Amino acid sequence: MKPFRPRALAVHRRLLEAYGEPRWRHPLPPVDELVSTILSQNTNDVNRDRAFAALRKAFPTWEAVRDAPADAVVQAIRPAGLANQKGPRIQAVLQAITKERGSLDLRFLRRMPPEQAMAWLMRFKGVGRKTASIVLLFSLGMPAFPVDTHIYRLSGRLGLRPERCSLEQAHDLLARSFPPETYYAAHLNLIRHGREVCHPRKPACTECTLRRLCPYTRHTREATRG
Repeated sequence: MKPFRPRALAVHRRLLEAYGEPRWRHPLPPVDELVSTILSQNTNDVNRDRAFAALRKAFPTWEAVRDAPADAVVQAIRPAGLANQKGPRIQAVLQAITKERGSLDLRFLRRMPPEQAMAWLMRFKGVGRKTASIVLLFSLGMPAFPVDTHIYRLSGRLGLRPERCSLEQAHDLLARSFPPETYYAAHLNLIRHGREVCHPRKPACTECTLRRLCPYTRHTREATRG
């Protein structure tokens, strides 16, 4: 991973200069973050937050969500989309945690090595690497580097990973390329840059603060000249 570390650090520093130290919303308790992240799958932040707020309004506790009729949970989270999948998935995860731990409390994960905590969360259906990483990083303050579609796209364009690198492989590679103390800021700033500048189809390369570091910008410019 050594060839990628200098470039990752350069990207991180340049994004800090452009956007500063990012701060996400107030950290959620780990079960809240887990449910919120499941709701976020295949939807945007606005719809995720609407569904999460509706779920909390309909059910006062996560135990109530766990034990509710499935249709009631599905109805509450309709704003997030794919409610017929996400509702049963959320209830199944809550039931599995209760069965294993006796309560809905994930704070015990802080006492585990990060890799072990990651593996524990990923045993549940619907909890992949990104979801588990978000819970660990943002709720439990543990070192994990979530890779979403924006970060996967940018890491390819910026030469932070091999071209033929799966999403799963990108989690491991980027976690090794960025130092753990940069995970929080690097993750959030890369997502912001992907949303505001490095768009999927028409990236604003001429306005990009990373253009001098970016192989994609050079290739695009050379193709245009040719």
